[in-house]
Amino acid sequence: MPILRRQALISATIAEIGEAGTLDVTVSQIARRAGMSSALAHHYFGSKDQIFLSAMRHVLETFRLAVRARLIVAKTPEARIRAIIDASFESSQFEREIVAAWLAFYVRALQSGETRRLLQVYSRRLHSNLMVNLRQLFDADTAQLVAQGLASMIDGFYIRHALQDAVPDREGSRDMVNDYLQLWLERKRRS
Repeated sequence: MPILRRQALISATIAEIGEAGTLDVTVSQIARRAGMSSALAHHYFGSKDQIFLSAMRHVLETFRLAVRARLIVAKTPEARIRAIIDASFESSQFEREIVAAWLAFYVRALQSGETRRLLQVYSRRLHSNLMVNLRQLFDADTAQLVAQGLASMIDGFYIRHALQDAVPDREGSRDMVNDYLQLWLERKRRS
């Protein structure tokens, strides 16, 4: 039962952040959405910050599993990079609530050391996953440049989707990131 209650609170946190578009939600709102008391929410997590961190760990774990599932079937370095891009724009990662949670995550990282560390774990993992494959396609300097560009585009589209109306949809965003990779691969083939 504690695991189910914790999961219900995590889901409620993501839903509340998605609805509010901000971290300005109360533990009472989260608990009410989860069908329990705020005292029980505090019992399981201790504070709103801990609930939020647990929610982001859940989002990151979902993303990690999506990447892992796609990497298992990808056989070449290029296919593995595209698998990471595809997982980044998978529908489960691009739901309105998840995008709002990511945006809140970026903002909260400016104020909280623990949140900043969690964001750095995500960033390093994304960079590492990209680099291990890009190094097989490019020299070290170019691989770094392409990895930075890919990561920036992926993160940038999340921010744009959270804040702007006139942006490409999920598939269009994914295609633009894949086009960026394709441009670098074609540049390499020409040189």
